Amino acid sequence: MSNNTKKAIFLDRDGTINPDTGYMNDSDSFNLYPFSAEAIRLLNRHDYLVFIVTNQSGVARGLIELPNLAKIHAKLEYLLSEQNAHIDKIYTAPYHKNGIVEPYNTDHQDRKPQLGMFRKALQEYPIDTKNSFMVGDRYSDILFGVNAGMKTILVKTGDGNAEIKMQLGSPKKSPDFIVRDLLSAAKFIVGFQE
Repeated sequence: MSNNTKKAIFLDRDGTINPDTGYMNDSDSFNLYPFSAEAIRLLNRHDYLVFIVTNQSGVARGLIELPNLAKIHAKLEYLLSEQNAHIDKIYTAPYHKNGIVEPYNTDHQDRKPQLGMFRKALQEYPIDTKNSFMVGDRYSDILFGVNAGMKTILVKTGDGNAEIKMQLGSPKKSPDFIVRDLLSAAKFIVGFQE
């Protein structure tokens, strides 16, 4: 990799940055985990690019409206900015093959664990993939990271604990690391790279 590339952290949204309350369609009910801004601020200060890659199949299912999703992400960025943290870019996959809303009712390459959102980030930013991480609470997040050639961290928040129990003895690719939450992940990443 060239010296111009930057290390990046790809974050799942629901269950990783904020509580997973199902198909959220209202920005008023959106809140971060108490530790999320501190975690992202730590990554910002250590010069990581920070991206969110989020499957939002509720759009395809007719349960989330795109303008409301945009308001939720605007609130997310505002709440982070209040604590001097920021996301470089949010990538969203509003697709699901069983959806009812066109054109999102398809098996799209943007939906994790497929790599559409990762490829978009690569086109827009100079990413050092080998020294980058994917952090999430589901094995689809982990597989996304594996497929992209990144190190992977499963957090125990959200669906993390349930996913660990379900995958015990499974032939699926295991995460490189398992930690309590996003702040634990951020501290681990910063320490890992030093």
